[in-house]
Amino acid sequence: MNTDVRPHTPPGTAITAGQVLGAVPDAVRRLDPRSAVRRPVMFVVWVASVLVTVLVALAPNVFGVLVTAWLWLTVFFANLAEAVAERRGRAQADAMRRSRTETVARRVSPDVEEVPPAGSGDRVPAGDLVPGDLVVVGPGEVVPGDGEILSGLASVDESAITGESTPVVREAGGDRSSVTGGTTVLSDSLLVRITAAPGQSVVDRMIRLVEGARRQPTPNEVAITVLLATLSVLLVAAVTALQPIAAYSGARQPVLVLVALAVCLLPTTVGALLPAVGIAGMNRLVRRNVLATSGRAVEAAGDVATLLLDKTGTITFGNRMATELVPVDGVGVERLAAAARLASLADPTPEGRSVVELCAREHGLSADTTSDERAAVRVPFTARTRMSGLDLPSGAVDQPVLIRKGAAAEVVQWVRDRGGHPPAGLPGIVDAVARQGGTPLVCARAEGGHAEILGVVRLADVVKPHMPARFAELRRMGVRTVMITGDNPVTAAAIAEQAGVDDHLAEATPEDKMRLIREERRGGRLVAMAGDGTNDAPALAAADVGLAMNSGTTAAKEAGNLVDLDSDPSKLIAVIGVGKQLLITRGALTTFSIANDLAKYFAILPAMFTAVHPGLGALNVMGLASANSAVLSAVVFNALVIVALIPLALHGVRYRPLGAATLLRRNLLLFGVGGLVAPFLGIWALDLAVRHLPGLG
Repeated sequence: MNTDVRPHTPPGTAITAGQVLGAVPDAVRRLDPRSAVRRPVMFVVWVASVLVTVLVALAPNVFGVLVTAWLWLTVFFANLAEAVAERRGRAQADAMRRSRTETVARRVSPDVEEVPPAGSGDRVPAGDLVPGDLVVVGPGEVVPGDGEILSGLASVDESAITGESTPVVREAGGDRSSVTGGTTVLSDSLLVRITAAPGQSVVDRMIRLVEGARRQPTPNEVAITVLLATLSVLLVAAVTALQPIAAYSGARQPVLVLVALAVCLLPTTVGALLPAVGIAGMNRLVRRNVLATSGRAVEAAGDVATLLLDKTGTITFGNRMATELVPVDGVGVERLAAAARLASLADPTPEGRSVVELCAREHGLSADTTSDERAAVRVPFTARTRMSGLDLPSGAVDQPVLIRKGAAAEVVQWVRDRGGHPPAGLPGIVDAVARQGGTPLVCARAEGGHAEILGVVRLADVVKPHMPARFAELRRMGVRTVMITGDNPVTAAAIAEQAGVDDHLAEATPEDKMRLIREERRGGRLVAMAGDGTNDAPALAAADVGLAMNSGTTAAKEAGNLVDLDSDPSKLIAVIGVGKQLLITRGALTTFSIANDLAKYFAILPAMFTAVHPGLGALNVMGLASANSAVLSAVVFNALVIVALIPLALHGVRYRPLGAATLLRRNLLLFGVGGLVAPFLGIWALDLAVRHLPGLG
């Protein structure tokens, strides 16, 4: 998220001549008054263009014809900026349409609960499916629509949607139970309940979004439009009041000149480019594979003050791996390794497999199971017991060897229930592992009425190397970061310190997340959060910016106002950067436009009245030849500056996290001072070119 107050061109997003030429017909069609009326400032210019056209038709002259032509070009260039932005979006939409194929679905009976045999179901066009229909999707088949997996587990190719070639696993009953229409099942079969009506899938919504078909002005955009409309009314009133003063001084101005002057003083630059800025901001999100339900979410992202991020998979890599075995006093490490390996045979999670691998790698134990171990009773991990293990047969039929591995408190209680006592050094080992950011798993053994704790398995969840720098950037941007985790407070504090977050919430429940969001918003701060599970849905709905993972549950995607097709929670940081870039681009163009109008005012007026009041000649620092040449030069400059700033509006201003005061100072220096200087230089150069035309000297 490198940021700076300079035009920024992302790779592959340069404006091409083909895009500009292709947008010309759209720009011409937008000259229709029904289209022009949507933008108050440019509608005033449109009305002025019609008025001067009538005046010149009644009394033709070179000056009038040139002014009329350039006023219409001003409206055309404003339309062209919006048309180019929308055309770039339509190009993205066309690419998405080409990626879709006509799909035939296999619809099954609504009472089916398990994946039916291969070939089952009635073949129907995907477009005939409605929410609630059940379909079965087998190997090599395309998922016919967005849906929720009811049964089955399969490898799915989502490259048509996300661009990521690596297949992902989707399964029923978890936070990875959602599938997207247009993806392809590679192995196994799924029973899917359709959740989106035809034309309402993720891809369909994305196509409409980039085409701008449903893009509504955001509150910030509406506020700027109201400001510009009010400013336009005041400037038109000021120019109208100029005529009585001019008449009193004996320098009555033609209506054509006053109309042209009014157009030059209107904030046409930002008025023309404002829609293009909004469209380009949405398209920048689409290029990052983020679907926004509205521009409000993008805009709110720019004002986010608190960012809530889940620890696992976002701040850390997510797969905790066994890194060390720490035996208690009196127990050998080889004995602990043997027990830890046995206890992990019933744990199919990545953490459980890593314990077996650690014991095989560092302690010479086999990673394969023996016949006796396969015959043992496996005790899988559950959220209630928070333990897993193995019950091995022993010499005494009614006294098997019990091996357990799990959370410290549960294993200690399990040992006490069997008459054992935890060693005095255990709490110190557990606390030391937790303080270092690891997760302690206690291993115990019970046989014949005797239970004992053997030691601790250290699991480490490594912080992603780039995250501390990202959080430092966010801190400079004024965004407070909060890590949310289910870990115990000691482990959470250690990970938070390593990652460099500002705060953390340990042992978090859905109610805790909601309470935190309410507390943050109570202080007037906007809150952003990422999530993928049904338990995240309430918090996603409550947050100002809720980024739901496309791989997550339907409830999460419906609750959030952003959907990440790549399912990368850390992308929320990039979304905030896009939002801030959108806001600062609007601010930069508004600053430039207002400074521009102020400069044109002081550039034109001295030239208009020098003939009557020679003392004003001292203010005509550019030596403009006449009122007509000054006004025409200003009108031409007014039109050309819109064209010059179209790339800035579409690419945005690069934003650097330097603090509000520094950004404001840079903004004023670059766009404020630039807006003051550019008209003087531009109008002076144009006056030199047109002053010798008939009727302009």
